[in-house]
Amino acid sequence: METRLVKSALKAMPIKTERRDAEGIARLLHLGWFRPVHCKSISAQETRAVLGVRKAIQQNMIALEMSLRGLLRNFGLKVGAISHGRFEIRIRELADGSPMLEAGTIPMLRARASLRQELAMLEKQVRQLAQSDPVCRRLMTMPGIGPVVALTFRAAVDDPARFRSSRRIGPWVGLTPSRNQSGERDVSGGITKAGNVNLRQALCQAATVMVNRGRSTWLRTWGSQLAQRRGRKTGMVALARRIAVILHRI
Repeated sequence: METRLVKSALKAMPIKTERRDAEGIARLLHLGWFRPVHCKSISAQETRAVLGVRKAIQQNMIALEMSLRGLLRNFGLKVGAISHGRFEIRIRELADGSPMLEAGTIPMLRARASLRQELAMLEKQVRQLAQSDPVCRRLMTMPGIGPVVALTFRAAVDDPARFRSSRRIGPWVGLTPSRNQSGERDVSGGITKAGNVNLRQALCQAATVMVNRGRSTWLRTWGSQLAQRRGRKTGMVALARRIAVILHRI
């Protein structure tokens, strides 16, 4: 059962006990006022596990890099904008001549090198998974869609037939505006941010890549024109929602 819907229904009870929760859930089942939750297949769960490990290693590597930047910045040493390949060389250059800084930065650089090696192996595995899946290969024919986005979408949707219409993908991912209407009040807020946060982030990244580095297509032109009229953030969200609809149709 959809937990958010059940929580909203049970909030009407002034006293919350285990017995009353069980009675409320039984009444929801009797009335049919609930939405069933799709149980992911084993293959989808395995793909999500690999993507989750990749993201965790990537975040830890970024955290190490930011810690190194902050450590040196306290001594007036700025790393600046630099590529990943020259990051370690730059850190060693700044810490050279100070035994204490070298003692603090070298272990972190070794940990970063190990994380980079593991991340490279996971990136190769992710590309192989995407290439071995015919659905992912079709999804990657769309501009701005790479192996990570394709696998994330494939694992999150799992069964496309459970959506009666492709337009339902937008609200399911949480890329539609929220609305609060009561009497004379009608407020349209930001996006609902419901559903899978990893899929929502992947779709927004795909929209950004499509607009900034993608080849000229009608979809990129539509997103760019909308961003000029409504603002960059609104345009990116709308383009991400439309990408999700097209991917579901594919």
